[in-house]
Amino acid sequence: MSIDRIAALLAKAERTDNAEEADAYLMKAQSLATAASIDLAMARSRTAKKEQREQPEMRTIVIGEKGRRANRHLIALFIAVSQANDTKVDIASNSTFVIAYGMPSDLDVVNALFSSLAVQMTAAAQTWLTVGPWRREAYVAVVRDGGRARRVTKQHTAQTARVAFYQAFVPRIQERLSEARDEATAQAYRAPAEPDGADRSLVLRAKSAEIGDFHRSTSKARGSWAGYTGGVRGDGGSSGNAGRRAASLARLSAQQELPGKKPVQGSGP
Repeated sequence: MSIDRIAALLAKAERTDNAEEADAYLMKAQSLATAASIDLAMARSRTAKKEQREQPEMRTIVIGEKGRRANRHLIALFIAVSQANDTKVDIASNSTFVIAYGMPSDLDVVNALFSSLAVQMTAAAQTWLTVGPWRREAYVAVVRDGGRARRVTKQHTAQTARVAFYQAFVPRIQERLSEARDEATAQAYRAPAEPDGADRSLVLRAKSAEIGDFHRSTSKARGSWAGYTGGVRGDGGSSGNAGRRAASLARLSAQQELPGKKPVQGSGP
């Protein structure tokens, strides 16, 4: 299976305004990606020819220029996509790029899904800032006073409303991808045994172990990534709801958003 096949399937999602249909297409896309990973792992276990075997590799993906506020949220989105597709990630200390480790086919899928979702997340957030009622709402912030942290309520600015949107968008995407991965993996385990008697669960564990070994032997990363460190800690208003709703409607496509896409409306679930 190729990324082109995933993109072809998800092109249908671009032509529907039905939320249930859009969700079905997204779930199917991730299921196909997961199934492809399983199939490739099985193929690798059955061949003794080294030149026909996928080997783990590392790729550097640029996230954004130094100091760009969205970088940490985009990295969180990349991590969510990576975790659903059996890859590992190292993160630059300045959050300008990531290094992904995995099988080439899995890395192709991760790159395609992340590229699409990053466009959709930022575009939907920008639309929300234009049409949403965030100017009349507040959020919970963490401020430091004399070395002590305390929570206060502040009025939203455009930047804090965007952060609240992102912080709701990414976890919802992670939920959807994890659900699709779990379903596809369960289906694979229920499928008839391979002709050579190979155990799918053992093959997948061997693949995961190989990627883990490759990451440990190749990575030069030190320490851990702090993630988002800003003051926005909670949004009881519409920005968070809008981010979650946008993620529920997001399409996983390698294509850019079509012109004339409907804006993110309301603060529904």
